[in-house]
Amino acid sequence: MSHNRRNFVKTLAAAGSAFSLNSLFNTVHAADWAVANERVKHLSPLEVAADEDYWRTIQQGYTASSSSIIILNNGGVSPSPLVVQQAVERYNQLVNQGPSYYMWRILDQGREPVREKLAALAGTLPDEIAINRNATEALNTVIYGLDLAKGDEVIGTLQDYPNIIQAWRQRAQREGIVYKQLSFNFPIEDDEQIVREYEKAITPKTKIIHVTHVINWVGQIMPVQKICRMAKKHGIEVVVDGAHSFGLLDFKVSDLGCDYFGTSLHKFLSAPVGSGMLWIKKEKISKIWPLLCNSQPKSDDIRKFETLGTRSFPIEQGIGEAINFHNAIGNKRKEERVRYLKNYWAEKVLKFPGVKLSTSLKPQFSCGICGVSIDGMTPGEVEGKLMAKYKINTSPTVWENISCVRVTPHVYTTLADLDKLVKSIGEIAADKKKA
Repeated sequence: MSHNRRNFVKTLAAAGSAFSLNSLFNTVHAADWAVANERVKHLSPLEVAADEDYWRTIQQGYTASSSSIIILNNGGVSPSPLVVQQAVERYNQLVNQGPSYYMWRILDQGREPVREKLAALAGTLPDEIAINRNATEALNTVIYGLDLAKGDEVIGTLQDYPNIIQAWRQRAQREGIVYKQLSFNFPIEDDEQIVREYEKAITPKTKIIHVTHVINWVGQIMPVQKICRMAKKHGIEVVVDGAHSFGLLDFKVSDLGCDYFGTSLHKFLSAPVGSGMLWIKKEKISKIWPLLCNSQPKSDDIRKFETLGTRSFPIEQGIGEAINFHNAIGNKRKEERVRYLKNYWAEKVLKFPGVKLSTSLKPQFSCGICGVSIDGMTPGEVEGKLMAKYKINTSPTVWENISCVRVTPHVYTTLADLDKLVKSIGEIAADKKKA
């Protein structure tokens, strides 16, 4: 073990790191959660989803559960559990005892244990994982790093995330690649329809298909595995935007069949704000140019994508505690709980005249994100009333053919919070009808 590595282990062990037996999660939650998990161990994840006593234990781990506002925009950024906040604060205090020493000599050595924990969660090799700041950075690394020539075609959709759309459009403007965008009218409850649309757009010049795993605006789960299988038959690589799937849906990145995957960790994984992850299949790493300069840009070392300069080492180390928190719940339990919460409120608001959903309620086509609209009102008007009168934080969306308010609960969301949401939507719809 190197001198720096030994220093890292000793320093972080003393600090109660996420990689030690005295991690913050183990110190604060292990005993209570062990009791809660023992009580429901005979239940399926679907059954646990409706067990309020179990989820009350989880909710207590989030300071956001007692916020003065009801946070239902977790599709934007999720709050971190208290232990994650405390980990970041602890490492920040450590760094400020001597930044140039503790950052570069100690915490810089901590990226490898974080990489290993992320790889275990993703079901990949550690040497395929790069740690960065968000999905935009991860995906832009791939988009700008691919060697594409003038006339090469890329297929995406109008419903992809704007930062990603702009990245592809910029390559088209500067280099003459052809960026083709499909358009879907969601919700769609037919995987094969979606796959056919991608396949119909393929020509001999198509090199890349870009797929958003969960559509940011309305939560449609795209059939990524089926699209990847189809693409491989045509010799086409697939880039997947997993910003709203990783840490929520129960899957392994390695099972998707894609070539490149980027995600934000500060959404459903509840890692510190400003943390993200890039996955590239091992044999593809050498062909991707780093977004930021590196001394060996054609290396097959995934770490060439981490030459970001000075960054927040405390945020990186906080990822470890977020994974501890997540793993103690379990991916499938989390997925089923968040879907249960979505359906809990969404099914109820459908009874109100003038209220419409932009999201399927069937489990294979959506999980936590759901779009809602009220006849005669803009999304901005609905969102404004929810916040001003009821202190409910949501996100208004007007993008291409989508117009709705995005509502996204998380595991710390209570049924009482969602009852207030249902009541508020009913009152807003009734007031609009009277006007």
